[in-house]
Amino acid sequence: MEVPDQKARRRLTPDDWADAALTAIAAGGLAAVAVEPLATRLHTTKGSFYWHFANRDALLDAALARWEERTTTDVVGEITAMDERGPADRLRRLITRVVGIAERDPVGPALLASAGHPQVAAALDRVTRTRIDLIVALFEGLGFTADDARRRALLAYSAYLGHAELAHSTPDVLPAAADERRAYLDDVLRALTAR
Repeated sequence: MEVPDQKARRRLTPDDWADAALTAIAAGGLAAVAVEPLATRLHTTKGSFYWHFANRDALLDAALARWEERTTTDVVGEITAMDERGPADRLRRLITRVVGIAERDPVGPALLASAGHPQVAAALDRVTRTRIDLIVALFEGLGFTADDARRRALLAYSAYLGHAELAHSTPDVLPAAADERRAYLDDVLRALTAR
């Protein structure tokens, strides 16, 4: 008797599960991270989940770490690696980069909606502090005092969060054409760096 052809399944990794959890968070919030529906989405069993994770909290930690890496750690690395460029170029690149990420990242707004959850709160605190510290360093590199750099960094981060909210709730109010978008980002940069 012949065995029907079956697609060879690759072994799922913790990252596969974390990515599925992030997709669930984006679609349905933190409550959507449940083992059985994720296993169904991944075409596997709960046993695969328990091979990699002790429980849902461990999966949530892995998903949050993956989101943090993609939206913060990688960006900080990219910006700080621009050693040959001055702080103004790095700030411009940072603003351009994070605006694009904010517009495409449905996970961030979903996490902000769950900011009271202890695991999410810890991740948001780490991410926010890391991001603000980078912005402070860039403003200090532009010659602003530590206090002024911190105030400007908070303003820049607040503007980023507002932009992210607009991008997800009412995207039509943001400039869509490339030249309008450049002018908008130039205005943001000028406002943040004005003496």
